Amino acid sequence: MSEIDRLKRTVSAAWESPVADQAAAAWGYPAGTAKWWRSSASHVFVLPDPEGKRYLRFVPDAYRGAAPVAAVGSLMEALAAGGAAVVRPVPAPTGHLTMTVATALGPMHAMVVEAASGEQLDVEDLDEERARAWGAALAAVHDSAAPTGADLPEAFTELADIPARFADDSALVKAVARLAERIAALPGDASRFGIVHGDFELDNLAWEDGRATAFDFDEAAFSWYAADIAYALRDLTGPDGRFAEEHRGLAGAFIAGYRSARSFDESDLANLRLFAGAHAACSLVRIDSALDTPGDDEPEWRADLRAKLNVMARSHRELALSVAETL
Repeated sequence: MSEIDRLKRTVSAAWESPVADQAAAAWGYPAGTAKWWRSSASHVFVLPDPEGKRYLRFVPDAYRGAAPVAAVGSLMEALAAGGAAVVRPVPAPTGHLTMTVATALGPMHAMVVEAASGEQLDVEDLDEERARAWGAALAAVHDSAAPTGADLPEAFTELADIPARFADDSALVKAVARLAERIAALPGDASRFGIVHGDFELDNLAWEDGRATAFDFDEAAFSWYAADIAYALRDLTGPDGRFAEEHRGLAGAFIAGYRSARSFDESDLANLRLFAGAHAACSLVRIDSALDTPGDDEPEWRADLRAKLNVMARSHRELALSVAETL
């Protein structure tokens, strides 16, 4: 939250920021071109361009190093070259896909990506045909991930932080220990474990003519493919991590679409709820890290965001406990 606030304080009424101008200059864009869009895992600005809208994305060096950001750029380029429907990074004039830029807020690791054509869908917009296409699109990403990304992180490392960070919550610590034990025992062969998108939900897809194009690879990592599916489908699940009754047809269509392109056996399917619980526990760590101490002059947007994050944290905790109880 503090990092978002630092950047937000530089954004003018015209949605411009000198920090974004410094990052965009590495791609030859003049000051005032980049317009703030949103900030979360990365700061994102829109870049109007004669060749079509593009997005400038950058993250402070204090939060993510240059090597992991470069690995994401290389992964996206490799996926696109392999035929997966993903947005491509735009090389800087130097030829590099990512650049480290000195700014008024410190070093930023930046990239520019093409905009995905099409519309975004909500769960309410899905039918089984689109759900099948969604599953097949994720299978294509898993299949096309080239042997790049050596500097990408491994998933679920946050589980190890739970005992110290939540030492006063013995129920959570015990539950996460069970989740971590089960995950550690899972097979990690190449058919089940590799490079994943990390957040293949509908918010990160654009649809055109029934085809989904993926963007936002900030959470790309080495993980189990089933874990990527579990996270993608979290809007179709209930508070216990099981598919909600009203969404079971869509979830089944997604799995069928995935299976039309890649193997996904019954043991993988059975582990989706395990991964849902583990993802929830990891999200708790991220939320706790983001919830810095509020100041006396905290703006309204930060107070609102803090309240929403606290609600999310409670639901994540209950999900982690619910899954662990059945292991």
